[in-house]
Amino acid sequence: MVTELPGPLPAELWSVPYAGARHPGSAAVRERPGLAAGANCQLFAYAVLRHFGLRPPALRSSELWDDTESTARVTTPRPLDLLLFNATDDAFGAHLGVWAGPEAILHLCAEVGRPAVWTPAAFAARPRYRTLVGIKRMAARPSRG
Repeated sequence: MVTELPGPLPAELWSVPYAGARHPGSAAVRERPGLAAGANCQLFAYAVLRHFGLRPPALRSSELWDDTESTARVTTPRPLDLLLFNATDDAFGAHLGVWAGPEAILHLCAEVGRPAVWTPAAFAARPRYRTLVGIKRMAARPSRG
């Protein structure tokens, strides 16, 4: 699958195990920062953005959706935009993925257990991810110098 990320992801990001309890603001992350012990979708997506020079806020899904200081809602995704998926259009508990290019969304979920790239159709085929809640773009974009 072709991606349009600004560059390759390091091997350590591709090997992050899924750990649902390791989310932004959790005691597990405060006690053991980093991704070696695993991450949920949000922690993983934010690490990908940081790898490419962005500074995402450590927000849960509904907080991210409501945020207007660090992010903006957009209708058409570009590489490094965040996509929120859920069973309904409610942002609470929504799953996060990173737009990696046409038909390519990078994410970390319990179903796979490691980072994966799915198409929008693959999300739509799963009841828990069937609804695209929306797309968020970081206020500052990395330079491609």
